[in-house]
Formats: sequence, structure tokens, C-alpha cells
Amino acid sequence: MTIEQIIVIAVVQGITEFLPISSSGHLVLVPYLFHWPDQGQFVDVMVHVGTLFAILIYFWRDVWKLLVGTLELFKGKVTHDGKLAMYIMLATIPAVAFGLFLKKFGFGDLERSVTVVAWNTVIYGILMLVADMMGRQEKTIENMTLKNALIIGVAQALALIPGTSRSGVTMTAARFLNYTRPDAARFSFLLGIPAIAGAGVLTVGEALAAGDTITMDAVYCAILTFFAGLAAIAFLMALVRRISFLPFVLYRMVLGGFLLFMIYG
Repeated sequence: MTIEQIIVIAVVQGITEFLPISSSGHLVLVPYLFHWPDQGQFVDVMVHVGTLFAILIYFWRDVWKLLVGTLELFKGKVTHDGKLAMYIMLATIPAVAFGLFLKKFGFGDLERSVTVVAWNTVIYGILMLVADMMGRQEKTIENMTLKNALIIGVAQALALIPGTSRSGVTMTAARFLNYTRPDAARFSFLLGIPAIAGAGVLTVGEALAAGDTITMDAVYCAILTFFAGLAAIAFLMALVRRISFLPFVLYRMVLGGFLLFMIYG
């Protein structure tokens, strides 16, 4: 990989993982639009590791509370943080199950399809707009229930198909359930911790078992993604306290329309 490709992939992943515009979709589009060789799944995983550390650092207080709450559960004491940690783990199961389904029945090719990215960019952009217009700003993360967490978890499973956006589809589901924009984003990021970590461990393990090695290019991508991700989280959390999701919807419409024109025009 060239230094330009490393920088572009890292910055694109760091920004798009947390903005509701699909990071996996953009990772497919970068080599397609710039006529670069595909960076490969291993690099994709390493940049997701960078975004994982960005979440852990930015939300370290929430992460610490979840860890303490989990320890309290093992002691037989049920706290709000303990229940929230349990909800997050249970809400991760649908994504794991759907991922195994896609792998078992040979749908892996969807992961690199520009056509799939284009259609999902538009479709889920429309759903995001509808949810943000209809959803009331009345629930916070303190009001999270197991039922709502599982609904958001099912939505997260759909993000395994590129163009959907993990943060976008989970925030969309939370807004349909009347959670405020800041708390929809906050729960989305916390829910992403086990999902991103699990996918990273699984894929890295498979790559190493196949004889692949961790290259310095992949490491550089992960480090740069970490810093870009921190900036993106701070930007999004500040933005959703002030305005709606409309700017992200418009971006998805423009990008999706452009890709559909390129594909079918």
C-alpha cells in the first residue's frame, strides 16, 4: 500500500465508523473510486481495531461503569450499570447469529459489492430521516430496557451488509423507539464495543491461521484511524445535541444517487 492509500483509508474509516454513513461501504468505495487495489479484509479489520480503541478512550467513564456493574452482577448485586452491560451483551447476539448465517450460506461476496453499498446507502438514509422525524425526544439511556436493547441489536445485525452503517442503523432504531439523539448515539457506540471487538478477534484469528501476517501498513492504518475516530466521535456527539440527522441523510442521498448513476447510467 502507498502512503496515500494508508492515510485515505485510515481517515475514511475513522470518520465514517462513527458518522451514520457506513464505514464498510466507504472501505469498499475507496479502492473502487481511486482505482487502487483492494486493501483486503485484514486491513479492514485493523482499522476497526483503531475505531474500537477510540470508543474505549472517549467513553472510558461509561466503559468503567459497565465493567463495575458487571462485577457487581457476579456478586449478586443488580445495578443499573450491570443491567445495561447485560443488555449490551444480549443485544450483540443477533449480529453474531446473522454473521454466522452470511458466512455459512456463502453471502460473503456482498461485503465487496458497490451495488449493494449504493442501494443500502439510499434505503437506510430514508429510514433514518423517517425515524428522526417521527421519534420523540423523551427517553435516555437510563430508560433502556431489554426489549428495546434487543430491537436495536437486531438492527445492528443488518449493518453486516455494507452501506447500512452500524452507527446509523442502531441510532435509527433508537430514534424509532423515542430515544434522544445524544443517547441514541451513546448507546450505539457502547453497543459497538463487543461487536467490533468480536469481529476483529475472529477475522484476525482466521487471517493468522491462513498464514497472513500483520503488516506495518495495517498497523499504521489502525493508529491513524484511532485519532480520526476520536475526532469523529467528538464531532458527532456535539452535533446531535444541536441539530437533527438531516445532514447525514442528505449526504447519503447524494452519495447513493451518484453511485447508482455510475452503476446504471
